[in-house]
Amino acid sequence: DPAQFDVMLCSNIFGDIISDECAMITGSMGMLPSASLNESKFGLYEPAGGSAPDIAGKNIANPVAQILSAALMLRYSLGEETAAQDIETAVSKALSAGELTGDLAGDNPALSTSEMGDKIAEYVLNS
Repeated sequence: DPAQFDVMLCSNIFGDIISDECAMITGSMGMLPSASLNESKFGLYEPAGGSAPDIAGKNIANPVAQILSAALMLRYSLGEETAAQDIETAVSKALSAGELTGDLAGDNPALSTSEMGDKIAEYVLNS
């Protein structure tokens, strides 16, 4: 039962393998935030999919992982739980409303990177 795991600690290579496998559950690497934390709550936060240089500057990347990585930073390094929850709720509302980027939209209309970011920001501001 995968639901039993809240946090998994593993070496970098196994973390890469597990995150690639988990991407198939969400439908895209663009959905997976990540955090590397030390004991003092200092952290490095980034999308699990990396920098995606092949699509850099094309306004087609899914920004959700980066936005959720920022929520992780707010929660774990800055202690801003309410702000983190507001962002996570906004992402959930946008996705539930069918606001999707090209990696998830299939044959449906897709939002650009900036459009998706703007939609999520609207949900945060209206929360």
